[in-house]
Amino acid sequence: MSTSPPDADLPDNATTDADGEAVANAAANAGRLLKLAPVADELADRFSQAGHALALVGGSVRDGLIGRLGEDLDFTTDARPEQVLNVVKRWAEAVWDVGIAFGTVGCQKDGYKLEITTYRSEAYDRASRKPVVSYGDTLEGDLVRRDFTVNAMALRLPEREFVDLFGGLRDLSARTLRTPATPQESFSDDPLRMLRAARFAAQLGFTVAPEVVAAMREMADRIKIVSAERVRDELNKLLLSPDPRIGLGLLTDTGLAEHVLPELPKLRLEIDEHHRHKDVYEHTLTVVDQAIALEDGGPDLVLRLAALLHDVGKPRTRRFEPGGGVSFHHHELVGAKMTKKRLRELKYPNDVVEDVSRLVELHLRFHGYGEGEWTDSAVRRYVRDAGPLLPRLHKLTRSDCTTRNRRKAAGLAAAYDALEERIERLRGQEELDAIRPDLDGNQIMELLGVSPGPVVGRAYKHLLELRLDQGPLEHEAAVSALREWWAQQPESRKPEA
Repeated sequence: MSTSPPDADLPDNATTDADGEAVANAAANAGRLLKLAPVADELADRFSQAGHALALVGGSVRDGLIGRLGEDLDFTTDARPEQVLNVVKRWAEAVWDVGIAFGTVGCQKDGYKLEITTYRSEAYDRASRKPVVSYGDTLEGDLVRRDFTVNAMALRLPEREFVDLFGGLRDLSARTLRTPATPQESFSDDPLRMLRAARFAAQLGFTVAPEVVAAMREMADRIKIVSAERVRDELNKLLLSPDPRIGLGLLTDTGLAEHVLPELPKLRLEIDEHHRHKDVYEHTLTVVDQAIALEDGGPDLVLRLAALLHDVGKPRTRRFEPGGGVSFHHHELVGAKMTKKRLRELKYPNDVVEDVSRLVELHLRFHGYGEGEWTDSAVRRYVRDAGPLLPRLHKLTRSDCTTRNRRKAAGLAAAYDALEERIERLRGQEELDAIRPDLDGNQIMELLGVSPGPVVGRAYKHLLELRLDQGPLEHEAAVSALREWWAQQPESRKPEA
């Protein structure tokens, strides 16, 4: 049944006398789901024998109630971290304590990843970027400090008593995000929860309650004290969710984006009666949607980041042209630099930074194809410049077409179809994915009689350009081309005796 702490001073949304039938059904459902994970009962028995309480909690209960119980299970306990280690170390197949400073011990058993956290409350000091952890003594005290009511339900183990103090079951049914305490208290404890609200909205399709949205708007600048790494990780979860548009819109509307991804709200360019052009912000969200629809191997963070950031250079490059036109010359180059800077500030890995910024730089390259037939040389350069990013570049370029003009959209799609066909045709004729000169460095040194140095690099680059322009050369033709180039170099002319 639903329980509440004795004499508790509960917020207005607390449920001390919740719908009995709904609570009973929830407890039964959660209990049945746990039969699929007997590891929970085993763990509960060990804690009980050691004299400690244990409860399944948070997202595990929420997901269990909606039929999504996975292999990651979250528990809370009155045991201190060192005591938790003693309980699990000889039972679990693997144990890790990287989160022990924050009261969390992780372990693995029978294919399940378990995280066990001591009852706690954590709050940010106004000047700190890290939470200060203090341990609590009751499950009820722990639940009131959690982010949202749908994550503040618990199942006491081994007795399987369903605990819902704050209307989490009601909000889960209504698909609404509320906070157990006031939103201001919750977000003051951990400002990252404001980003989590946007993430859960995108991930679960939930509506964020008006008072929560108002608090996000009111406290948006508080997110600045959260570390870049934590912000990045939450953005990743949002972007990899089924519907990032919902979360991104919430970040923008509340002002949070101005602090964590300021390039996004700046895409809302003004449109007046004399200078009409696309709303770049809405265009960007549509590109993200269309890129997701083209994914064929699960969510692709690099592709989604590139779709989100591909036009961030437009505000800086916007020019009003005579006659009422608007131009964004070289916005892809400016955008690539801005993308690199933003992703580095968010502490993304170097490979992600380089891949996303490269896609932003290349996303307009195709548009020259529709203006006239590319030579084989141009196609080779397109493939060479994209390298292993070519499949993603295909998806990004196709996603970038958001015109409502069906004829124009069909023309762009047909042109890109033709380009992909040419790429495949050339790939069948030559090693298009690994374009190299027809002579390697050792052959160049042997033919020219030179030692390793700048001359070899220049010769290699010259042969590579020939390879791109003319395709594969026969060995003798490549040798002849190298000798012809060498004859024009100052190093080839030996001083007279």
